[in-house]
Amino acid sequence: MGRKVLFIGSVWPEPQSSAGGARLMQLIRLFKSFGFESHYASAAAPSDFASDLAAVGVEAHPIRLNDESFNLWVKTLAPTIVVYDRFMTEEQFSWRVRTECPNTLHVLETIDLHCLRRARQTALKKNGAWEDYLLEKEDSFREIGAILRSDLTLMISDFEMQVLKNFFQVPTALLFYLPYEVPVSTVDRISYDQKSHFISIGNFKHEPNWDAVLWLKQEIWPLIRRQLPQANLYVCGAYPEEKVWQLNQPADGFLVKGRVEDAQREMGAAKVLLAPLRFGAGIKGKLVESMLVGTPNVTTAVGIEGLGEVDNWNGFVEESPSQIAEAAVRLYNDAELWNEKVSAGDELLKRQFANKYHYESLRERVEEISFNLIEHRRKNFMGSLLNHDLLQRSKYFSKWIEEKEKPRG
Repeated sequence: MGRKVLFIGSVWPEPQSSAGGARLMQLIRLFKSFGFESHYASAAAPSDFASDLAAVGVEAHPIRLNDESFNLWVKTLAPTIVVYDRFMTEEQFSWRVRTECPNTLHVLETIDLHCLRRARQTALKKNGAWEDYLLEKEDSFREIGAILRSDLTLMISDFEMQVLKNFFQVPTALLFYLPYEVPVSTVDRISYDQKSHFISIGNFKHEPNWDAVLWLKQEIWPLIRRQLPQANLYVCGAYPEEKVWQLNQPADGFLVKGRVEDAQREMGAAKVLLAPLRFGAGIKGKLVESMLVGTPNVTTAVGIEGLGEVDNWNGFVEESPSQIAEAAVRLYNDAELWNEKVSAGDELLKRQFANKYHYESLRERVEEISFNLIEHRRKNFMGSLLNHDLLQRSKYFSKWIEEKEKPRG
């Protein structure tokens, strides 16, 4: 019987809509290259923007939440490895997999640390330090619990690796650093003189992106527009709600475009990317793509986390509206400076993302844990304890929901 990997996703992957979707496709390609027969399952409704999984050799399976049919199906499939796309998915399905397939390896993909992002969001609202709120969040208990229960957790940010090890005391043996994969550019770069506008881009379902756009509209863009009265800002992103469209003001050069067909092309056509992220976690895919297509950016310390250093950034890293605006105007007006920052981005891409040794290391780590799974789990007593607790709580709660939803005669 061949080896199988089952991805269980909270949504169907949309690589054109978010960095999270692109990351999932990276993992799918990676496990296929390891020789696994690949399957993807989700209880989410089908999406018009989801990847064609069949086209990349992945079998798609619609599943149901809180339904015994999943147990029967996963037992028949008998996956060698299950990859959960985030901690909520692990909570919902891991106990069922463990019940039916006790020797299956459980891998958690974090995308970003949700608890860190939420703590930073609270800190922003209360004008405090995120460290003071991290342990107060229910998300922290749930997410760290999922990490401890899993046999291996994939981390996209080395900064977040340190948070888990130093702040939460997560054993190193449970973590694996797997950087974001740089997407292949399909865009021919154009020169400084051929570009004429600013751009902001990001999935509007993601709170940090919405906060950044609102901050741009209310405080930053007016300062830029005052110095560049003919400049325009294109605001792009998937899933814009009515509150986003209400920000559209062409007379002020603030143009909401919403979802775009080719995000790379839109990014490549802009002179400067504005990404004033006040909170968040993980790696910011928009900043990687801006380097890739030759568009320098202005962002924050949160934006560059896990990507590079302030002194060698392909743009500017600032924190206040006035500093961000001033840096944006400098980049927009100074061709020599603009080209220097593009070159800095090229160097950063080579230094940070060109090395593929992580992929082979992941294959070796997966093989090692699989071969010594009993011993690996024996050393993780807290994970065993939490798995026992989750099984008892989730099993009976889920069965209660199943009974509640059965049709009554």
